Amino acid sequence: MVRVLVVEGQSVKAELLVGALRRQGYDAGSVCAGAEALRMHPDVDMVLLDLELPDLDGLAVCRAIREVGDTPIIAITRQDDELERVLALQAGADDCVVGSCGLREVIARIEAVVRRTHPRQAGSDVISLCKLRIDRTLREVRLAGRVIDVTAKEFELLYTLASNAGSVVSRKELMSKVWDSNWSESSRTIDTHVSSLRGKLGTSTWITTVRGVGYQIGQGAPAADCEVQEEVA
Repeated sequence: MVRVLVVEGQSVKAELLVGALRRQGYDAGSVCAGAEALRMHPDVDMVLLDLELPDLDGLAVCRAIREVGDTPIIAITRQDDELERVLALQAGADDCVVGSCGLREVIARIEAVVRRTHPRQAGSDVISLCKLRIDRTLREVRLAGRVIDVTAKEFELLYTLASNAGSVVSRKELMSKVWDSNWSESSRTIDTHVSSLRGKLGTSTWITTVRGVGYQIGQGAPAADCEVQEEVA
């Protein structure tokens, strides 16, 4: 699960951002000052940084974070000003977003930076989860050694969930990765495919629903009997 640190001096806005991120499956927290951001950024995967902070200059905070590591930074500017965006990028920000924009755009920009900075590893051609084995090269799903007949989209859905074991995959991300579709379209098809997969796998515990967020791969058996493994074909 990607950990996002929201650095925002306005508590109400910080709460809105953290809440939106958590609903999308991110592990999000917030601080209200630059000094706290400098202390906490080594422990997160991304920083959402408001450039107007009560204690330190936001650009200075951005530069300080970039000098010691490559943690992705998205700067929040208070106005749509080209010079401010340029200065933020020169200070080390990976992207900029205007503070007045909607939460959907903020989330979309975070997801874009995550895709660039945390690409899925190419080595996980086979994923084994307890008795479930998913082979990306053969496009084959086996349960307790028995081949499960799945459609192309069912395979992509199951593989996407299994390759993110331990994390919740948002409905938006599933629509994007499996159906190459944007969030404005209906995602009812996700529910249909999940229901079909659960039937073919014989239990609903292989795919668990995280209400209001998305889905997560399960174990299909007691945790003590299962182990996640990734193999290189």
